Amino acid sequence: MIKKILHLPFFIRLLHWEFWPFGVVYAPLYLYWLWLCIKARSFFFFNTSNPYIRNGGFLLESKKEIYDLMPQQYYPNTLFFKALTPLQTIITDIKSAAFTFPLIGKPDVGMKGLGVKKLNTIEEVIEYAQSATADFLIQEFVPYENEVGIFYYRFPCQVKGFVSGIVSKKFLTVTGDGISTIEALLQQDKRFILQLPALKRLHKEELQQILAEKAQYVLVPYGNHSRGAKFIDAGHLIDEELITIIDSICKNVKGFYYGRLDIRYNTWEELKQGISFSIIEMNGAGSEPTHIYDPKHTIFYAWKEIVRHWNILYKISMHNHKSCSLPFMKFSAGIRMLRENNRYVKSISEETKIAA
Repeated sequence: MIKKILHLPFFIRLLHWEFWPFGVVYAPLYLYWLWLCIKARSFFFFNTSNPYIRNGGFLLESKKEIYDLMPQQYYPNTLFFKALTPLQTIITDIKSAAFTFPLIGKPDVGMKGLGVKKLNTIEEVIEYAQSATADFLIQEFVPYENEVGIFYYRFPCQVKGFVSGIVSKKFLTVTGDGISTIEALLQQDKRFILQLPALKRLHKEELQQILAEKAQYVLVPYGNHSRGAKFIDAGHLIDEELITIIDSICKNVKGFYYGRLDIRYNTWEELKQGISFSIIEMNGAGSEPTHIYDPKHTIFYAWKEIVRHWNILYKISMHNHKSCSLPFMKFSAGIRMLRENNRYVKSISEETKIAA
């Protein structure tokens, strides 16, 4: 009976802080954030952290605009489309680019994996485009099996940057036993139980399949914590060789000083050599040090890491503000940003439900 109760979504969330709402996790830290704002004399000081990314990459940054700052070989082949682009234009552009399926569709302005979908056919591309209410990207699916989030920062006054954290991502995957349906297998894992409502909408009949013993089935091929991926702290992998290659990559991105790179790669050794990898996302001032979500970490560890990274963000932003005469975002502009972000998140959340 107790085991059954502990597998209820309410108790799973209650007893595992990694599933707590964002506002609950961050609530005890808002006073410290306010203190940084007071020291900076700006509530929105972070916009100067990455000068060439909209809002410093805190909110509403465009993926396309960030890709445009990067050498093309660093990220997947990508096409950008405005909302309501004619379907024939989309089909023609995909064929002209010689894209091969599967593809990935994602909103140009993203949020926690909302609206990201694997597209296996041109019909699925059409369906995705028809449901999109915001600008979106279509890009080739990166076949590398491994994904990490690498947190990078560099003080503008220093030549060399640093890697402050690595998170390894384990996609939502079930392993068959030759007897149970995929749905039954999902119900055995607390992390997967929380994803069941969404998985039932997206996969439907597939969940009734019975997998052969030891056969693996990837239900969500994206490294998003909110989509069921398990985050594992891989900070022990940080070494001089890795720092050198990540520093080299980030220095090739104009004005990038602070944020997280979500990278798909083949092998770790190849990544450290700068080969066989692709940057799926480059996130700026709004980046979380996502290694905190490793289940082994306590909420107190998470708070310590968040504060540590906020301090780095503050120092970089202040340096660019004073040394480069970059103005902080005005209060009125910051409030508009927050309101626009709230409207946008609500919009793509509804869009995702409809598409599912």
